[in-house]
Amino acid sequence: MRVSLLFFLFVYITSAQEVLFEGDIYDSKNHNPIPYVNLSFLNTLKGTSTDENGHFFLDIPTSHLEKKVHISSLGYKDTIVDARILFNSKKIRLIEESYKLDEVVLSENMGDSFVLNPINSHSITSGFSSSHTPWVLALYFPNIGAQNKVVEKATVFFQKTDFRRLTSKFRIRVYDVDPRTQKPRRDLINESIILECDFAQDFVSADLSAFKIKMPEEGIYIGLEWLFIPYNWYKMVEKSPVTNKHIVEDRFAPTFGGVYVNDKNLKAMVYGMGEWIDFKVKSKDKSKNFIPAISLKLSKEKSK
Repeated sequence: MRVSLLFFLFVYITSAQEVLFEGDIYDSKNHNPIPYVNLSFLNTLKGTSTDENGHFFLDIPTSHLEKKVHISSLGYKDTIVDARILFNSKKIRLIEESYKLDEVVLSENMGDSFVLNPINSHSITSGFSSSHTPWVLALYFPNIGAQNKVVEKATVFFQKTDFRRLTSKFRIRVYDVDPRTQKPRRDLINESIILECDFAQDFVSADLSAFKIKMPEEGIYIGLEWLFIPYNWYKMVEKSPVTNKHIVEDRFAPTFGGVYVNDKNLKAMVYGMGEWIDFKVKSKDKSKNFIPAISLKLSKEKSK
């Protein structure tokens, strides 16, 4: 089984007439290009990312020029712009996010460690893939117990049977929780952490201990962000269950592992086209939830 993030949204219908939608994205202050910015056409399943040089390109139906584009990047304010304006100007400058992160930083004094959602890579038989537009797939970890804890390491597992690229890149995100909506609210690390994985790896880990993030009272989300860059691109050929014909589709690696768990505290969400959406897939007997295969290592803070 592989869950495509088209599964729970809606069907995307293409147009016969297309144009090349391309341009560059820059920082509004220093005018440097911004790599790995995600762009999504609102109310569609069409999107792309900037490459290492801040450049993007995508073939789109001409009708999409009348739509709006949602632009999202770590450390910058989300921006929505008319597609035709961006198409004509070929460039846009993003404004930096201005919030401070001091309140989540504490001392380096750490104690015993433990792992939330421990995973055996051999048990992963399902996964999450992405096509058409970039997403962020996030898993919620609750803060259980009265002791103060700090985030030490996040480990991400892959579905090895569907590894379509020798190597691929993705970005890891860390969010606190909106106490009202229980959705991811803001990044707790204002730094782009790009991880690279290859076909020989069952998992990769991100050492987050240097950021000294205190586990928030409401819990934390670990996000996996697909990057729609040529480095990650591959073609997928599948047979339509309706027409029985072969369908060729653009996909972007990696395929993140997925597991079924009994723990109802672990909640999955997806961010795309400007909003967070609940991701709810259950086992056949409805007793387990399907979630991304992410483990989180925490350390208890020692008493001073």
